Amino acid sequence: MRLYFLVYLSILSSFAMAQDYPDYRSKKELFIRIQEKDIRSDIASFSMGGIEESVGKDPLKTIPISDFGKDFISFAENNIKVTIQTAPFDQSKHKYTYYDPETKDYLLKIDSKPYYGDYGKMPLTQVSAVTVIIDRDTITIPPAACNDLCNPVLTFTEKGKVKSQNKVLISADGRKIYVYLLKPESGGSYEATWVIQDKKYVKRVVDFGFLR
Repeated sequence: MRLYFLVYLSILSSFAMAQDYPDYRSKKELFIRIQEKDIRSDIASFSMGGIEESVGKDPLKTIPISDFGKDFISFAENNIKVTIQTAPFDQSKHKYTYYDPETKDYLLKIDSKPYYGDYGKMPLTQVSAVTVIIDRDTITIPPAACNDLCNPVLTFTEKGKVKSQNKVLISADGRKIYVYLLKPESGGSYEATWVIQDKKYVKRVVDFGFLR
């Protein structure tokens, strides 16, 4: 599936306009920067960023989709429930940094920070919350680890069926939960993985610009 998607992205990228704009998106959260061997091994089994290290790795158990709507998708099984929520992006509440401030050509930063999702364009939506419930304990992902992920795609329709590229996965030892979001886009998609271990938020991993 991931190889098929990479080919799909390559086709999309061929239509992207080549332009040397600055790119301020951080590389600190890339897959290649993961130091924890167990987390790195797990994420390699399902992410685009880790595809080169995925050979021979067994797939992780996934939690099925339980519900979805225009602005949310939920996954649930047994004692675990995960919900990704989105919201419209309110342009009036932010400040913007453009490549050319006069013409407002190519958006580089929002509130002095880079963002992900159709980079260079004004976002329409953003991830507003990611919530994980294990047993009766609620783990909320910090807003700073969500709100810079823009124009997310929660579901899509293929041959009359609603599908999703997003997943919730459980490590083999059952201690870690991975919440995975994939945003396909022309010119270079992004993916984000939030890591929860022992009912605590640990970190996120963000890769972007596939086949750009």
